[in-house]
Amino acid sequence: MSDPLAQPVHAGGVDKAFGDLSVDDVRAHAAELAAAVGWGPTARVATVARAWRELAGHMDDTGVRTVAELGAPAAAEFAERLWVVPPGGSLLR
Repeated sequence: MSDPLAQPVHAGGVDKAFGDLSVDDVRAHAAELAAAVGWGPTARVATVARAWRELAGHMDDTGVRTVAELGAPAAAEFAERLWVVPPGGSLLR
């Protein structure tokens, strides 16, 4: 798997590296995803939106300002839950 901290994330109308996202960026992205949740296929977005909220809470609890400050192991764990990187490392199987 490539470096999850370097993976681009489109949040707030711009692309940023996952590691550069601030807690405010993370909160805003969680809210954006939650607003997109509906029924049918979009209902699956709810679990990803929840994971983004959990990341924001974890960042608040640990007092970090950016995802990179969590450290590579924690960031990599969140990256899969957030679909920053595909769970299991690849969508091609």
